[in-house]
Amino acid sequence: MEGLSERAYAEHAGISRGAVQKARKTGRLALFADGSINAAASDARLGAATDPDQQMRARGGLGATGDGPSASGTGDSTSYIKARTALTVYQAQERQLSIQKKKGVLVDRARAETLVFRLARQERDLWVTWPTRVAALMAAQLSAEMETASGKAVTIETAILQRVLETHVREQLDALANLRVSLE
Repeated sequence: MEGLSERAYAEHAGISRGAVQKARKTGRLALFADGSINAAASDARLGAATDPDQQMRARGGLGATGDGPSASGTGDSTSYIKARTALTVYQAQERQLSIQKKKGVLVDRARAETLVFRLARQERDLWVTWPTRVAALMAAQLSAEMETASGKAVTIETAILQRVLETHVREQLDALANLRVSLE
């Protein structure tokens, strides 16, 4: 036998034989051709694949001083700790965004863009129909004021005034069409 048996490796690693069997079944142990366990390679694999928090809990969960978790000197656990920290930060940010959405501080971008587009379309439609609605009223008011000022009867054609108003409103709407909303 080149390496260690399950029982010998369990004693070497300070874990139960059941844990060794489970690690063997999941492929976390390095084995020699005869099926015995390569202790050095298996130690490295288990250290990289096992949650450092779980390892600490298995050892009692407290550091040498008894006041909290001890910092292990291995470099293998730092990548796990960094990944776990990144995940925790991401989850906290996600919760914060969810809370802001619920409070109404944050809105869905696609929905906001749709609402802005709909509002702009309604505004444009109102302006396009505005000359038709006010041309007759404006023609009557202008005719009355010019008649009062000059003392002569003056008639302003509603159709002509409507075309002039439509031309100027279209120019204004064309200028407004170049405006873009940036929600960034």
